[in-house]
Amino acid sequence: MTALKRTLSLPPAYFVFTALLVTLWITKPQLMNLNVLGIFVRQVAPLGILVLGQLLVMRVRSIDLSGAGVLLLINYMIASGLLNGVPLSLVLLLSLGIGSLIGLFNGYLVAKRKVSAVIATLAVTVIIAGFVQFLASGKPPGNMPELMNSTYKLKWGPLPLPVLLWIALTGLMAVFLSRFVFGRFIMAVGENPTASHFAGVPVERTVLIAHVIAGLFAGMAALVQSASVAVGSLRLGLEMPIDAVAATILGGVIFGRGDGGVWGPFFGVLCFALLFVVMTSFGVPEPGKQIARGLIILLAAIFYGLHAKNT
Repeated sequence: MTALKRTLSLPPAYFVFTALLVTLWITKPQLMNLNVLGIFVRQVAPLGILVLGQLLVMRVRSIDLSGAGVLLLINYMIASGLLNGVPLSLVLLLSLGIGSLIGLFNGYLVAKRKVSAVIATLAVTVIIAGFVQFLASGKPPGNMPELMNSTYKLKWGPLPLPVLLWIALTGLMAVFLSRFVFGRFIMAVGENPTASHFAGVPVERTVLIAHVIAGLFAGMAALVQSASVAVGSLRLGLEMPIDAVAATILGGVIFGRGDGGVWGPFFGVLCFALLFVVMTSFGVPEPGKQIARGLIILLAAIFYGLHAKNT
């Protein structure tokens, strides 16, 4: 009975991942190849990196929908030639700095000014998108630097470099949350912000820093995604923040609760990769993929609603 309860308490991501993997193995065994799967997993690596920031802010009962704006701005700055002549190392640092500053602004609005996180971060994305449209005057920017494209294609065995980066960052986040004092602050604020405040936990500062780190991860995701598409785009990653929220919920992290830890959302992202493989192999068109994605999110939300009612 205890083992059954323990199994049922696992995040939905593990069950969905297993179901998709078995479906792929039965119907399309030729796709069960590390090199083939590595290509699809590499496509969701930017989403996986963005999820690391999303799970952090959701653990402190917040949310960040500004990732799309960060992706758009960084992609445009690099592809448009605004940074021509700047060493690539400085371009990378500038991109991470932009993401962190946007996260700081989000954190200030949410933690200090008590603005709704959904409204604040969504407004930031709208403002940034409008700003990028103004700079571009409706014209799509150019290509990414060749060095970014070639770096993105590097592999270590069957694992592409972006996937290795994603795995490494996930491992570091797991250590950060479990071994560092600030990680315990994150968990305490998620459990009960009021009790944490009276226990001496700096609640506002914790929420603010969580948003800064989320912005930093958004900057990293923007770099990886830009290298992936190899060109500038005025519509890059507009759906990624919603997918990040979905993967995080699917992985067992939802507004204060962190049952899935870090690896639950990791498998939540892998579910999106496998879902894309399975549905593409069956010839499902894009609208069908969108419906399936929405159904998975809805079922995960229902699961946690029922789970919370029974605990």
